[in-house]
Amino acid sequence: MNGPAVHVDTASPVPPYEQIRAQLAALITTGRMPEGERLPTVRQPAADLGLAAGTVARAYRELEAASLIRTRRGAGTRVAPPPAPTRTPDPAKLAELARCSGRYGTRWTSSGCTGGGPCNRRRGGTTVPPRPSSRLRRCAR
Repeated sequence: MNGPAVHVDTASPVPPYEQIRAQLAALITTGRMPEGERLPTVRQPAADLGLAAGTVARAYRELEAASLIRTRRGAGTRVAPPPAPTRTPDPAKLAELARCSGRYGTRWTSSGCTGGGPCNRRRGGTTVPPRPSSRLRRCAR
């Protein structure tokens, strides 16, 4: 990380790891640290800032949990690619699926299928849904 420096205010009520995390997150999200840029080892900023290595390690862990950086053994810690945009389900498709499932009186719960119909078949001791092809063809008419 030859670019922007990270500063820690020891008099601040904000913990040092949070100051490091917030500053690095801001640099990454604004693009000042581009994807693939390598971050220094935990020990280097700890020594530069006069902090314990565990403090910097915690900031890195939180950045990794937020998918802003990736740590790979032997490859170091690098800025992660931005997350792919999530697809929102098509409301018309969801309405069609709800209409089709309601037609057969079948409802799926976390414990499996309830209601009447062919979904109560058992395979290997577990309840499994019916093969969807015949139900979907009937519903599409």
